[in-house]
Amino acid sequence: MRYLPHTRDDIAAMLKVVGAKDLEDLFAVIPGDCRRRDDMELPEPMTEWELTEHLSALSDMMGVRSRYKVFLGAGSYDHFIPATVMHLLGRSEFLTSYTPYQPEISQGTLQGIYEYQTLVCRLLGLEAANASLYDGASALAEAVLMALRITKGKKVALSSLIHPMYRQVVRTYLEPTGYDIIELPYEDKTGLTDPSHMEGLEDLAAVAIQSPNFFGCIEDLKAMGEKTHGKGALFIVTFTEPLAFGLLRSPGSLGADIACGEGQSLGIPMSFGGPGLGMFATRMQYVRNMPGRLVGKTVDQEGRRGFVLTLATREQHIRREKATSNICTNSSLCALASAMYMASLGGSGMRRLAQLNHDKAEYLKRSLKREGTPVPFDRPTFNEFVIAYPKGRTRTYESLLEKGIVAGLPLSRFYPELKDHYLLCVTEAASREDMDSLVKEIKG
Repeated sequence: MRYLPHTRDDIAAMLKVVGAKDLEDLFAVIPGDCRRRDDMELPEPMTEWELTEHLSALSDMMGVRSRYKVFLGAGSYDHFIPATVMHLLGRSEFLTSYTPYQPEISQGTLQGIYEYQTLVCRLLGLEAANASLYDGASALAEAVLMALRITKGKKVALSSLIHPMYRQVVRTYLEPTGYDIIELPYEDKTGLTDPSHMEGLEDLAAVAIQSPNFFGCIEDLKAMGEKTHGKGALFIVTFTEPLAFGLLRSPGSLGADIACGEGQSLGIPMSFGGPGLGMFATRMQYVRNMPGRLVGKTVDQEGRRGFVLTLATREQHIRREKATSNICTNSSLCALASAMYMASLGGSGMRRLAQLNHDKAEYLKRSLKREGTPVPFDRPTFNEFVIAYPKGRTRTYESLLEKGIVAGLPLSRFYPELKDHYLLCVTEAASREDMDSLVKEIKG
């Protein structure tokens, strides 16, 4: 669609209708010292073709996968997306920009979200799921707030192996409230959360663990859940890669009271970091404390099946100050995309794809170890694992970038003690040739 600006006659006609002399009148209510008086420093105008060429030049500055071999994960994952997903997502029954407040004209959207909730419950092993939140980080923060409401505790314990940005969002939510956040350190040898630091903690509302954790290691959720429940707290399991539960036991089956995280890898493109999808599920006994909204199935006066918003515990509805959340919308279109993705794969397809992701990552891990690259955490992993470049090879990462290989995420930014350690990720989108090329370059 081309941008067609208003003419001076258009602007004059609109100003006359609203009773303003000029454009400045529209901003009269804004104090003068809050307004910009000088002109914006903008480049000269371009033709459509010049602008297209300029945008192409800007895009060429980005390290996109078509020109780079990318081994990055850390919360955003490169997966193939079936063509069926994008085709179905564009149908008029589903493609909508806002909430289905009028169920009589929104049955397609409501049914799609209902199916999404059902698939999320099956994947995460819990009884109730909402119609999605913004992203994985806000989903975890909302889970923590939900636990505080239920248990009335004053402290929350977070594993230091939860995605660092998720932890930062939780701090942003909780720091003004007076609740205490305690970080559980990780074990140097295993890359797992150290449960011994839970001893002596009292007045806990919740313990939150990520599995697979930020290092890609699979946590012992059952043991952590038992310790958490022994202290009268709720057990929250978060994740950045839900595909792992196609192969691993679900959080609900291992004792999680709340499971939440990012659903981007289920049919949503990486898109340079967004949009995401906040997945959230819990046990039925806590459903009225769950944030967001929930689509339910009912029947009309003639006994025909229909779908409605059954619960909507947000501030703009009748609950107002009693609302469980200030989340005002959901990532509806992304939720529908993930439902279509999961339905396209089916249960057996999810297992096969998860196994393929696991096996490819193990192939790269074994190949690197065989060539002398240290892998510090000798634990089962999924998709991601940590390597340490040998001493004397401090420029390895930079030299690989120059050759068009993004060899993982430097961990020292988040964990200063892990200098020269990198988090590598492999999905089904990585070819064997790409992995062999990485091993060869690191070895050389």
